[in-house]
Amino acid sequence: MGDVEIEPWSEDDLELLRQLNQPSVRAYTGGTETDDQVVVRQGRYLRGPVRGAGQMFAVVLQPERVKVGSVGYWPRVWHDQPVYEMGWAVLPEFQGRGIATAAVRAVVDAARARGDRRWAHAYPSVDNPPSNAVCRKAGFELVGPTDFEYPPGQLMRSNDWRLDLKAPADG
Repeated sequence: MGDVEIEPWSEDDLELLRQLNQPSVRAYTGGTETDDQVVVRQGRYLRGPVRGAGQMFAVVLQPERVKVGSVGYWPRVWHDQPVYEMGWAVLPEFQGRGIATAAVRAVVDAARARGDRRWAHAYPSVDNPPSNAVCRKAGFELVGPTDFEYPPGQLMRSNDWRLDLKAPADG
């Protein structure tokens, strides 16, 4: 595996978002979306920083400069506290190589640099061992299982993982 970098989401990343919209990638996040829904998601990803609603990034594998996934953070209120929620997706042919963990660590650094929230949370399905492993390897602590609404209108059983953004970064 080469180095993993993140770069701000751009207009050029719509095709990557379409590639990530496949059953094996979206199995634990409500299933695939219509192309219209993907285009709406692309708009949200692009407007996030403008509206102060977090930041999405493309995951780029170096030195080839191949875009292999997405990662990001966005504000939410969790148990009456302002936090960042984090999420990620990696194309199937690049999974299992530590890419998601490296990308999550990089996005934690980006959220930490903002300095405006104490906690980052991730809510992978309890049935999604790879994403739960990413949380553990990226330094999150398991708070426990919870009912989490995603997609909107649907409850899923998730693990609540959190990371203290005010604690010194490891390494």
